[in-house]
Amino acid sequence: MGKIILRLDRVMADRKISLKELSEKVGVSNVNLSKMKTGKISAIRFSTLEAICEELSCQPGDILEYDPTQESTPD
Repeated sequence: MGKIILRLDRVMADRKISLKELSEKVGVSNVNLSKMKTGKISAIRFSTLEAICEELSCQPGDILEYDPTQESTPD
């Protein structure tokens, strides 16, 4: 089974937005947003994903990527 990879760090770098700035604009704590940025989460709420996509003017597919060659780690 493959693995979902978060590319939030790449999209944030492309948009030149800091973790602190994005955190304030989408209403997600720095800690939780940092975990998303580094891929250390196992779930994300659609409302959070929607807020991030709206703020970064991107699609969910810009942030989430499926890699069938990587093994998913158990929760």
